[in-house]
Amino acid sequence: MAQYTPTLNPPKTLIPKLSNPNPSFSSFSTFTIPKPKSINFPKFSISVTAAQNQQHHQQPPSLEALINSDRKEEVLGVIKSSSSHCLSETNLHLTVPGLKSKTRGKVRDVYDSGDYLVMVTTDRQSAFDRILASIPFKGQVLNETSLWWFDKTRHITSNAVVSAPDENVTIAKKCSVFPVEFVVRGFVTGSTDTSLWTVYKNGVRNYCGNVLPDGLVKSQKLPANILTPTTKAADHDVPVTPDEIIERGLMTQAEYDEVSRKALSLFEYGQCVALEHGLILVDTKYEFGKGQDGSILLIDEVHTPDSSRYWIAHTYEERFQNGLEPENVDKEFLRLWFKDHCNPYKDEVLPDAPEELVCELAWRYIFLYETITKSKFKLPSTEEPIHDRISRNVAQALSSLTR
Repeated sequence: MAQYTPTLNPPKTLIPKLSNPNPSFSSFSTFTIPKPKSINFPKFSISVTAAQNQQHHQQPPSLEALINSDRKEEVLGVIKSSSSHCLSETNLHLTVPGLKSKTRGKVRDVYDSGDYLVMVTTDRQSAFDRILASIPFKGQVLNETSLWWFDKTRHITSNAVVSAPDENVTIAKKCSVFPVEFVVRGFVTGSTDTSLWTVYKNGVRNYCGNVLPDGLVKSQKLPANILTPTTKAADHDVPVTPDEIIERGLMTQAEYDEVSRKALSLFEYGQCVALEHGLILVDTKYEFGKGQDGSILLIDEVHTPDSSRYWIAHTYEERFQNGLEPENVDKEFLRLWFKDHCNPYKDEVLPDAPEELVCELAWRYIFLYETITKSKFKLPSTEEPIHDRISRNVAQALSSLTR
């Protein structure tokens, strides 16, 4: 089969449709699935000893702190006053010399500077392969969260980061992106069409090369973390098995083996760090590419509230045993609102997200950033228009890099 030639760091939404696209979930039986092994799912009991006995005796995060705190009141006031100043679109190719082109992804605007890529994380909020709203400060939260994790995970894998000249900007090495997203899951949950709980309750038991037993319930912990890779067809995530990834020429066996090891190691490390800070990292996705020297690099984002699902740890077990949803610190509530008020996959026009939900999500992103990094989120000044600030900082950074 002809080898697929990936382009340079394309946003997820722009990966070209492959020939022989993967079958839908309804035709999952056509996948090549390994023979099942007997799996016993033990009762899950999570320990938050690490979270409760942290240095300085820090209290683990709680739903009360998320819902009602002095910090929330402080931040919400700024969020509400900034709701009309979201960074929903950028046009740096018109304001920064040397930027050759713009590629618009769901959340990031990517610019080619010749030697590097300039990635601007906007405030656009996506789900169901749609843009739902713009969330104040979201782009800054995502960019700074990723930078924190990129730095903390260098012992596991190299990454493409060159510099971060602005709160919303990362300058990265160019690399050839593997057209596969490595989704790692530790629990059975989710509400979208591609979530593990959705496909499981619809009868799927052979999922991306993983054999799942009957009898699982929503929010149950898996006995081991699993990889459920996806690729793109017609702008939708499509599940794919490891064998299909190799057969379609999307990756070589050696590339897949290395990336899958790194993805699982990143997730395990992320779970440990999250638990130390009172959170459960439930699932996430990673993207990788090959640098010009042939090395495999981690790209895009790491453990952000966009790419990951987080629950509050110390209430998980009791809520799970009582059949209640875990206390979450992610965008799931906004997804559920849209599912309750429209068909987000089929309706041509979506309703506007309520202002209170937009502000709540902005706060949750900041809450998660501060909980994970143990640092205070710097609320940006509104004196200088954000696009002007980004243009100035990127121009200066590129000038320094090309000297």
